This record gives sequence, structure tokens and C-alpha cells, in this order.
Amino acid sequence: MNPNKVIVALDSKNLNKTLALVKILKQDVYAFKIGYQFFFNFGLEGYKNIYSICPKIFLDLKLHDIPNTVGKGLEALLKMKPLFTTIHISGGDEMMQASKSIKKNTKILGVSILTSMDSKQTKKYYNESLVSKIVKKFAKAAKNNKLDGVVCSPQEIKYIRKEVGNDFIIVTPGIRFNNKIKSDDQKRIETPKRAIELGANYLVIGRPITESKDPLKALKKINKTLF
Repeated sequence: MNPNKVIVALDSKNLNKTLALVKILKQDVYAFKIGYQFFFNFGLEGYKNIYSICPKIFLDLKLHDIPNTVGKGLEALLKMKPLFTTIHISGGDEMMQASKSIKKNTKILGVSILTSMDSKQTKKYYNESLVSKIVKKFAKAAKNNKLDGVVCSPQEIKYIRKEVGNDFIIVTPGIRFNNKIKSDDQKRIETPKRAIELGANYLVIGRPITESKDPLKALKKINKTLF
């Protein structure tokens, strides 16, 4: 079993630079996350290029549509054999059930509340200022609908663990070396060590590694704090 817990987010417009980064980091990561920026720039061909170097990929496209559309989309997506992929829990019970009706090895994670949202935003769009209350409800719905886990901010991990138990996967973005950072679009953040202590299985980390002068050194530094 891979002891590493860091999933490096490949948010890039430079394919060659990204491929070089994957080659450097592949021995020290759990997986690589491919999201909108990379996938919309480089598509299936770019995905295959990453996969050929390291097949452990979290394809984070956050599907959210009517159940039939999400189900058919996942049928196509799962041919790419990612380790994880994502759907929005707010798409509802039928949408989540449709995603789990497809036979596959890929783990499907439910997205709860984006880490860029704070209590003012959740009050406006969910009519609830307590983020933890929304996330607990969403996590319970994801488990009841047989998803494999959730994506949540580190500040909600402890609430989710109590709600869903130890076998449910928790993948956590919003990871920073300094949890007092203000100039960032991630609102609900935490340090790597603290997120693991709270119960996260895997950490999604992008800019603190990919924008570092020495990405491998930055990754190794994080890994050392987790063991």
C-alpha cells in the first residue's frame, strides 16, 4: 500500500512543464489531481500523457446534472480509469444513485461545500451560516447513497468522521503551510499535519508544491510531517 497521502493538483497551462513535474514527483505522491484547467486545455490526450507516467489520477470534474446525464457521463469518464472522480452531492439522491449503478473500480467522491465559500456565502446560497451543519448533512446523504467518500475542507473533517465512521474516504483540499494566510481564494484552510490528525485520508495540495522553487523538496517536507 502506498503510504503517501498527498495528491498534487496539476493546475497548469503548460503541458511540458506539467509532464516534467509529474516525473519528478511521482515516487513521493499518492496521486495527481487533474481538474478543469488541465483537462480543458489538454483534454483526453493530455490525460493519457499523465497516465502513462503515473496512472494514479484523481479526475476532479465535479459532475452536476440530471441523473441520466451524470450516469452517461460517468460511463464515458470511467473508461479513463481514474482512482477517484467527483460529483456534487447537491445534485440529489437520484443523481448519486445513478453514479453508483455503474460497475467500476473508480471511487466516486461527493463534493460538499467548496473551500472557497465562507459562512456569508453559505447563508446566501444554502440559507444556513453554519458550514459544519450543511457538510454533515451532505456527508450523511453521500454515505446513504453509497458514494465512496467526500471532498471537504479540513475544518469539517471531525464533524464528518463522527457522522460517517472510519471506512468512508475523506479527501481534503484547502491545505496550506500557514493556516493564517489571508490572500487566498481558499477560505477554510488547515496545515497538512493537522488535517491528517483530524481524520483526512488524503490531502490535495497544489500551489504550495507546484509553485515552489523546488517542488520535490516542498513535497518531501510535507510528507515528513505526516509520519
